[in-house]
Amino acid sequence: MTKFRSIVLDVDSTLSGIEGIDWLAEQRGAETAARVARLTDLAMSGAKTLDAVFELRLSEVRPTREDIDRLGEAYVKSVAPGAVESITAMQNAGIRTVMVSGGIREAILPLATFLGIAPDDLHAVSVSLTPAGGFAGFDRSSPLARQHGKRMVVEALDLDRPIMAVGDGVTDAEMRPAVDCFVAFTGFVTRDAVVRQADATVATFSELQELVLG
Repeated sequence: MTKFRSIVLDVDSTLSGIEGIDWLAEQRGAETAARVARLTDLAMSGAKTLDAVFELRLSEVRPTREDIDRLGEAYVKSVAPGAVESITAMQNAGIRTVMVSGGIREAILPLATFLGIAPDDLHAVSVSLTPAGGFAGFDRSSPLARQHGKRMVVEALDLDRPIMAVGDGVTDAEMRPAVDCFVAFTGFVTRDAVVRQADATVATFSELQELVLG
C-alpha cells in the first residue's frame, strides 16, 4: 500500500538542477545573467511576488526557438540523480506523477518525455514565437505566471488523494493548502523559508521514493 496516490513535482532545481530562466539569461551575458538570477532568487525566497518578476525576466531574455530547444537539452542533461528510477517506481506503484512549473512548457517537454511523464501531465507556461522563431510573448492567462498559481492548478486538477507536492521554492510551498503533504527538495538549493513550511525535507530522489512508497 502506497502512502500517496498523486505526486506533484516542481521542475527547476527539483527535477533538474538548473533554473531555466537563469540558464537563458546566461546566454545573454554576465550582466543580464546577474539581473535575472537576482530576480529569480527574490521570487523563490518570497522576497518578491512571481507577478513582479515573471514578465520582467522574460523581457530580459526574449528566448528564441533555438534558445528553447537548447534549454530543453540542458534540462535533460541536468536531470536530478535517481529521478528517472524513482518516478518509474512510483508510477509502477499506481501513483500519478504530474509536473507543475512556472517555466517554459516547450522547453520542459523533452524532460517530461525523458522521465516518462505524459505531456498532459505537464503544466507550465507556453510561449509564442514569430514565424522566424523570435520571441513573441507568453500565455498571460496561465495561472503559473502568477503568485499562488501552482495552488490554483493543483486544485483544478482534482487529483486523487492523498497528494504530495515537492519543490524548492516559495511558489511550491504555496501548494501546501491544496495537498496533504509538502516536501522541500534541497538537492540543489536550500531555502530556509521553504524548509520551515515543509512537512518533510529530502535531498535526493531516493529519499523521496522511500518517503512515498514506505
